[in-house]
Amino acid sequence: MHSANHRGGSFEIYNEAAESTTDDEKSRNMEWDKAALQPQRHHLDETQQSWLLYRQETKKKKYVDFGCIACSHRALKWTLYAFVFAVLVILLPTVLAKTLAKHRSKPPPPDNYTLALHKALLFFNAQKSGKLPKNNGIPWREDSGLQDGNGSDFSKLGLVGGYYDAGDNTKFHFPMAFAMTMLSWSVIEYSQKYEAIDEYKHARDLIKWGTDYLLLTFNSSASKIDKIYCQVGGSQNGSRQPDDHYCWQRPEDMDYPRPSRVVNAGSDLAGEMAAALAAASIVFRDDEVYSEKLVRGAETVYAFARDLGKRQPYSRGKPYIEPFYNSTGYYDEFIWGATWLYYATGNINYIRWATEPGFSKHSKALYRISELSVLSWDNKLPAAMLLLTRCRIFLNPGYPYEEMLHMYHNKTELNMCSYLQQFNVFNWTKGGMIQLSSGRPQPLQYVANTAFLASLFVDYLNATRVPGFQCGSKFIPLDVLRSFATSQINYILGDNPMKMSYVVGYGTKFPRHIHHRGASIPNDKRRYSCTGGWKWRDSRKPNPNNITGAMVGGPDRFDRFRDVRKNYNFTEPTLAGNAGLVAALSSLTSSGGIGIDKNRMFSAVPPLYPPSPPPPPAWKP
Repeated sequence: MHSANHRGGSFEIYNEAAESTTDDEKSRNMEWDKAALQPQRHHLDETQQSWLLYRQETKKKKYVDFGCIACSHRALKWTLYAFVFAVLVILLPTVLAKTLAKHRSKPPPPDNYTLALHKALLFFNAQKSGKLPKNNGIPWREDSGLQDGNGSDFSKLGLVGGYYDAGDNTKFHFPMAFAMTMLSWSVIEYSQKYEAIDEYKHARDLIKWGTDYLLLTFNSSASKIDKIYCQVGGSQNGSRQPDDHYCWQRPEDMDYPRPSRVVNAGSDLAGEMAAALAAASIVFRDDEVYSEKLVRGAETVYAFARDLGKRQPYSRGKPYIEPFYNSTGYYDEFIWGATWLYYATGNINYIRWATEPGFSKHSKALYRISELSVLSWDNKLPAAMLLLTRCRIFLNPGYPYEEMLHMYHNKTELNMCSYLQQFNVFNWTKGGMIQLSSGRPQPLQYVANTAFLASLFVDYLNATRVPGFQCGSKFIPLDVLRSFATSQINYILGDNPMKMSYVVGYGTKFPRHIHHRGASIPNDKRRYSCTGGWKWRDSRKPNPNNITGAMVGGPDRFDRFRDVRKNYNFTEPTLAGNAGLVAALSSLTSSGGIGIDKNRMFSAVPPLYPPSPPPPPAWKP
């Protein structure tokens, strides 16, 4: 039998012979030599010492010998620590970064509003006048209008640049300034969204293209001016002379006279230009020199607007303007321009003028007139009151401005109530479009502007964690107003009875016969004369050039749309209309997050309350 030695020794073999050993033999074996047990003190060499089973006391070495090099234990320890640290701090993050990069989830696809916004901004590239940059991105557009304003006396550049207004080749400065204000407003409120979709630089370039031109229309280096150029080109109704309406030519081929129109009075034009330049100065706050130039220009034209001897609509008695962009008043521009100048400068004189009761009275801002709650290039009241409501919500300046600000806040809420179908203030088409222009043609520009105001107001209240507002005795949650805004923009983008997108290039079904000279004439290196282009105007073929992003005039009050080039009420886009569309889309897209940049608007506004006085000195007995 084998038995294991559990302590690790060798196996022992037992047999019967061994077990039969006599007691005498056991006794003899137990008689040990006691002398052998006495310690023997003689010298053992190292090899012999290593045979001993008991622990030898050895002297600890101070160095570690690697053969070719020796180092101390302490140095070795810190070297190992350094190596481990390098691996953890340098190598490991690098490996993790490369590994995670391969497995990083893809960003979500852009929403429909982002896709439409990309296209809507391109419309402005197609409308540029002057010497175009190489990266303009519109292959069928080239330099044009290089002789504009040769007779102007403010700049060597004359009036070269800016934007053509619509499907013709006229430059109307009043709606152009409004478009630049709207673009700047959207960039100020939603800069993070523009950055997220890589359109921030593009939008700023578009604004600067407009404001650079507006600075040419008056003596921007002076502190006081007596005239403003209000228009380049144009025509009179029924004219048979070569001009911007009689001729059908690409802007690159224009060879007819293009007079520059000047006004010596026009508070509405000057007030809107002040708003455009002041708003843009906030956009370009990071460019101190240019921002200050814009502010100086804004203050100059606003002083022109407030001059008692110049208080009349700029279009009065002007047959080249009245049929197209006739202004109905200028007190709304007083409030609008002053509000933007207050945000641009922090000068309390401007907030005082913006809340001037006389301006409110003459503009009928607080009257319950439904037409005055509709934002347009002519009526700035709902936008100005919303901007001042922003001041009350976030800054709460108190006395002496609180009374007017509170009334403007209340009127803004009433405006928002009027947009909701349940209150029956405006008519609606069966297809779901609010009729803000009382059934008149080209309704979409008003729809887009109103959608922007509604969506922006929701974001203002969300920023202060206010869940809704009152419409009389009824509480309206914010999602109800937001749904109104999205429904109207969705209508424009194709959710309508025609199942047609009214933005060119968005979706698969959109207008193809846009009332636009440059888009309707092929870019075939041939020059077509004033009347030689009529064959393209009258052609039933689709435009050879898609003017991507253009929002057309829109359907009639029965949701019907005729895609006919000669019917401009349906198919003509405008600069002001597209600016409202861009603003609305930027407010609704989820790219870059939800909400506004609350503080950028107030970057130049100083504290409204005096600082607390310093503590009194310590009492000394």
